[in-house]
Amino acid sequence: MRVAQLANFYTPVSGGLRTCVSQTGQHYVAAGHDRLLVVPGADDEDVTSPLGRQVTIRSRTLPGSGGYRLLTDRARVLAVLEEWRPDVLELNDKLSVGWLAPWAREHRVPLVMFSHERLDEVIRVRLSRWLARPGAAAINRQLYARVDRVVVASDFSAEEFLPFGPAKVRRVRLGVDLDEFHTSTVDGSTPVTSTPDGARPATVRLILVSRLSKEKSPELAVEAVRELCRRGLPVHLDVIGDGPLRARLQRRAAGLPVTFAGHVPGRARLAELLAAADVALSPSRAETFGLATLEALACGVPVVVPRAGAAAELITAPGAGAVTDGTPAGIADGVQALLAVPAPARRAAARATAERLPWSGTAAAMLDCFEELLTAGDVNGSRPPGRVLRLSASESSPAARRRWSAPRRRRRTRTG
Repeated sequence: MRVAQLANFYTPVSGGLRTCVSQTGQHYVAAGHDRLLVVPGADDEDVTSPLGRQVTIRSRTLPGSGGYRLLTDRARVLAVLEEWRPDVLELNDKLSVGWLAPWAREHRVPLVMFSHERLDEVIRVRLSRWLARPGAAAINRQLYARVDRVVVASDFSAEEFLPFGPAKVRRVRLGVDLDEFHTSTVDGSTPVTSTPDGARPATVRLILVSRLSKEKSPELAVEAVRELCRRGLPVHLDVIGDGPLRARLQRRAAGLPVTFAGHVPGRARLAELLAAADVALSPSRAETFGLATLEALACGVPVVVPRAGAAAELITAPGAGAVTDGTPAGIADGVQALLAVPAPARRAAARATAERLPWSGTAAAMLDCFEELLTAGDVNGSRPPGRVLRLSASESSPAARRRWSAPRRRRRTRTG
């Protein structure tokens, strides 16, 4: 199978979206499929590696986005797709659906949109809460009509599309690299903040891993620290990540035990910082999954999350986290509730929760979705009546797909 992944907002400092695209793509290749990744960048580049082919198209920076770029050279993108001829097109943003859907329909290529954000929450935070629901509903209805499948990572994310019918909606949980994110420290010993008897450390280390932007609500974590200090609890918050709100947050945190580390290059270093914490904070109510939450859990660190949003769906075991009302006082209550659980118990609960969600499971679910579409042959209702793609079990194997997608990528059809 030839899978083309396309993603805007994909940069060296991107968070969950980049991780998701990279990890699923890596597993597509490991499963024997061909992979193309098309992303915007500062310069044109076309590189082939063991992880497939990556085409970076020179694109302008989106003003006020903190360095994000958008694919604006549509002709170049379409030329790459024409030349490569994918069997499936996976879009990891909503902005490209409108102009890529006609191409996919014309070429009878299944179009799968992975929804990484809830539009109503984006509109609520950035524009107006009065326009959030009706505005998002109108846009989502059009998106739903133009794609063959909408992939969502949580029940919270699915709520935007289920009103249009469940037929096209597929829930696929994201995953975590359990080898990279683990509970041991650099030297492989026990977690650095645990004492031999599991007692509370002298200073409680909190951590926030987040893009510092409006929809992530990082100011709530800072205010929670203020509340914990008022209650007399010795805490220190490490803020990992960058974004347009950083300067404002630093002013807000003046005089508080808060350190801003900015973007941390390297996943291994991020895992070290997470494993060194006692409790992680995830204050955003707009999360459509909570990848940073899952990575903290994999490091054996319980997480305080708001009841609103998708991150709460990950807290399934006692001690693995605390679900709160999301206010600074509520977050502070959650921290104190988790600290009341012995450190070994809460770390074990957090790790066990993460072990249910490896990236291999995410990629397998995506590939099942692709196979379902290719086998059915129903692409946006565009196939002529009476002509349906029907594949036998042998024909639907990865090796067979590479054969029938090879020279000119014309798929064999049989009369239905």
